[in-house]
Amino acid sequence: MSFLDVLIIIIPAALYSAAPLIFTALGGVFSEKSGVVNIGLEGLMMFGAFTGIVSTLLLQDSLGAWAPWVSILIAAGVCAIFSLIHAVASITLKADQVVSGVALNFLAGGLSIFLIKKIFGKGQTDFIQFRIDKTSIPVLSDIPVIGKLFFSNVPVTSYLAILLAFVVWYIIYKTPFGLRLRSVGEHPMAADTMGIKVIRMRYVGVMLSGVLAGIGGAVYAISIATNFSAGTISGQGFLALAAMIFGKWHPIGAMGAALFFGLAQSLSITGAQIPVIQDIPTVILTIAPYVLTILALAGFVGRAEAPKALGTPYEKGKR
Repeated sequence: MSFLDVLIIIIPAALYSAAPLIFTALGGVFSEKSGVVNIGLEGLMMFGAFTGIVSTLLLQDSLGAWAPWVSILIAAGVCAIFSLIHAVASITLKADQVVSGVALNFLAGGLSIFLIKKIFGKGQTDFIQFRIDKTSIPVLSDIPVIGKLFFSNVPVTSYLAILLAFVVWYIIYKTPFGLRLRSVGEHPMAADTMGIKVIRMRYVGVMLSGVLAGIGGAVYAISIATNFSAGTISGQGFLALAAMIFGKWHPIGAMGAALFFGLAQSLSITGAQIPVIQDIPTVILTIAPYVLTILALAGFVGRAEAPKALGTPYEKGKR
């Protein structure tokens, strides 16, 4: 097997695995740029996966292949509302933001499993009939070398996630909304003095994180897992959080880090087809993303500069 053949296996799989992480990491960027720590990305992603699968099962008979796409939108809306629990606790009630996020993770896990048992009478959902599958882009997939690497056997959601990273970058750094969001995460008192509604902007940041984490969870469940159980989302939200920090709270950096972690995740799936890697025990390839996460954060988090007011409740503003 040539080096190009190895890349043709690895790169599409990495893009496939990275899409949910990119969506969720971008959600974390919105929340933490506003000054609110969101450890609850794992829980939001889990509830998004649950909502996406259940909605697809309910809609697939009437909507057919469109059901997964509608379900992703439903998951985004549901998780935006679900994220309000974290927003109310950490912004309005000024609870510890880390504790609030951890509580959200536990709530999402317990509530989703409880609802599954009530709805389906068992510990997991049925498998969906329609999924977001891999596809090849016409014309682009015919380009020599590049076409097979980047435009063949990759789901549309991967391209949407990468495109969204640039959209989020533009919103945060090139629009008045982004300036306000960053200002309440850096100097909330100064922002309040300038007439910016600090509390409202932080609520918006947290809700946007809910929207994107919900999309990330739904994309993972609908394109990769195809059903939902207690173990469907098992650490992906924390990987997305690590990608956001590794990417220095920057949308493009978060996307790059998510692609890196997606590559690590894909090796546990594609490793059996690749010489040398196929001789590595599966358990090592499975834990590789988490080991790389620890190494990456240990090496780079000290050099990353978080928003100055991150994790600090705003005491003065009541807007």
